[in-house]
Amino acid sequence: MHCHDAQEWLGTQCNGYRALLFAPALQEHLKQCPVCRAFLQRQHHLDGALDTPTPLIRASISTSQIMLAVQERKRITQQLEDIRRQQHTRMERLRPVGAASLALGLFTLSSIPLFFFAILIIQTDLAAKALLLLSGAIDIFIILAQYLQEELTLLTRNSWLLSAIAFAVVIMMGMWLRLMRYPQQEA
Repeated sequence: MHCHDAQEWLGTQCNGYRALLFAPALQEHLKQCPVCRAFLQRQHHLDGALDTPTPLIRASISTSQIMLAVQERKRITQQLEDIRRQQHTRMERLRPVGAASLALGLFTLSSIPLFFFAILIIQTDLAAKALLLLSGAIDIFIILAQYLQEELTLLTRNSWLLSAIAFAVVIMMGMWLRLMRYPQQEA
């Protein structure tokens, strides 16, 4: 047997033909030829490298790591719940203050015209001087009121336009009320 034939037979052995290894002529040639024995050893080395499955690299996560992650999540959830409670408590504390300041502000704004009316009654000469200073502004307001009255009469004549404006105002108020409502607690 020639080396070329022996190496061809050994090459077919790699494809799963192990029975060819036991052929008597090939066994005899391998005993006498060091080149073919070296070829056979390289084949076995390659077979070993190809047959050995590549070890999968797996991330090992221990039970203690999972438990730590669960505890961390519980801690974060508890912190978020505490923050929600704090915000709710702050809102409850600010609600009376907000209502009181709103009432005080409305009282102050509504008392301004009464204050001017009292000054008009008590200090008539001061009121006359103030009206003289404001006469130019009052004339402008009168002219603006006349224009506004004319525009309003045009608006009310065209009922479609008035209906569209009223509808837009209602929609905008609904959107405003929806945006300004107090957030609901999630169950």
